[in-house]
Amino acid sequence: MADQMQWANALSTRPSLEAAVADVVQRTTSSLSAPADLGLVFISSAFTSEYSRVLPLLAEQLAVPVLVGCSGGGVIGTSLAGQTQELEAKPALSLSLAHLPGVDVKAFHVVAEQLPDLDEPPSAWIDLIGVTSSPTPHFILLSASFSSGINDLLQGLDYAYPGSMKVGGQASSGVMGGRIALFCNGRLYEEGTVGVALSGNIVLETIVAQGCRPIGQPYQVTRGDRNIILELDEQAPLFVLRDLIASLSEEDRTLAQNSLFVGLAMDEFKPCLQQGDFLIRDILGVDPVGGAIAIGDYVRPGQRLQFHLRDAEASAEDLEFLLERYQKEQKSQPAAVGALMFACLGRGAGLYGKPNFDSQLFQRYLNNIPLGGFFCGGEIGPVGGSTFLHGYTSVFGICRAVG
Repeated sequence: MADQMQWANALSTRPSLEAAVADVVQRTTSSLSAPADLGLVFISSAFTSEYSRVLPLLAEQLAVPVLVGCSGGGVIGTSLAGQTQELEAKPALSLSLAHLPGVDVKAFHVVAEQLPDLDEPPSAWIDLIGVTSSPTPHFILLSASFSSGINDLLQGLDYAYPGSMKVGGQASSGVMGGRIALFCNGRLYEEGTVGVALSGNIVLETIVAQGCRPIGQPYQVTRGDRNIILELDEQAPLFVLRDLIASLSEEDRTLAQNSLFVGLAMDEFKPCLQQGDFLIRDILGVDPVGGAIAIGDYVRPGQRLQFHLRDAEASAEDLEFLLERYQKEQKSQPAAVGALMFACLGRGAGLYGKPNFDSQLFQRYLNNIPLGGFFCGGEIGPVGGSTFLHGYTSVFGICRAVG
């Protein structure tokens, strides 16, 4: 077994940090038959006052060359009973350990001030991260707030490592303005981004469930300015939207009052757009006189978009659709051995009315592989070949050996 990829996860709800650390270390290390090469730790914001003690306590009991992690408003992992749980607003600690033969594992921490200009060559980003572009590395990224420069970092990494998968999330505190923590190889940070690059005998596959369903038909942006849509199909966008809403069922019209979004098509050439082909963005405001609509991203003439609705049912259907598609596509590949889940604080029990929905649906399709993660302030994952920071999304990173 030592020459095969192995993955383990444990979730502890012990209220004492010492007891929680001892619990997860004992359970994960006993599940592996070879030394761990990578550790990922996620800690509930219920332990905010003890963030500085997490790494020293782990170091006393765990020898792992690379250890990264962060705080979350909730954490995700495997309970003592072997069930995947999403614990929100409760003391909890999740630890994933991976034995990764044939994989080069490198951790890094960067802050916004270190990021190269976006017009600099790929070599500037490669020098910053310290990882070559061949063999193609894959990235797990854990970021602080928007001031961390995460959007520029994602754009730069896509530029320098175009074939790489990048997944992760923004550390969260569970309360507005609360303290967050980023962990990287023995050090505690409160700003920037910590990450790990995985190169060699590893495949990182992603599922990005944005939790929306399309309504109406796709439209084309015929005039736009930065993030403002001025014309859709040569009409005022607000008038197009009003006609669309009038055509909906009463239930969907009610939902559109609070849960209406825009999906930007990410493939310029795909003739028939379907669920999962869109990058979902917020509608920020409308001009009732001119009929323009402002959204949470840049638009350009010629771009296609479709309006979307989000609710618990749409979120469940979206994730199941993507899991079914993933399962069909991966039948001939080596089995997945471990996974990470990065879920929005706006999902979980607050969305579904019951706990553990996304993680248990995931496990139904992926045969109970070890799953760890946390509830994020923003989720990182690819759509249409580029990496974005999302909201209201569940992003899964699924690891297996190269076929």
